[in-house]
Amino acid sequence: MIIYNVTIKLDWRIHDAWLRWMKEEHLPAMLETGCFMKAQLVRILEVDDEEGPTYAAQFYAVDKDQYDRYIGEFATGMRAVSMNKWGDMFVAFRSVMEIVN
Repeated sequence: MIIYNVTIKLDWRIHDAWLRWMKEEHLPAMLETGCFMKAQLVRILEVDDEEGPTYAAQFYAVDKDQYDRYIGEFATGMRAVSMNKWGDMFVAFRSVMEIVN
């Protein structure tokens, strides 16, 4: 199983609206691609949140082929939606992990 992890540092000014959007729109849209079987959003603790909180959105794919399909068919559009909506009010970095046990 593959976990596609997106870590996001937000500006406090967009926090409430962004959190609502993630829960109501973005996470469901990611699942609707059919590439992921599960999604979860977690808040990262014990980090400096003076400028804003940090979250990790985690998307579970059955295998690397499904993750690759997401990257090839959907990633550019999904990232554009986020940038158009939130601009420079957040930074994100992505990592891909494989569950080994």
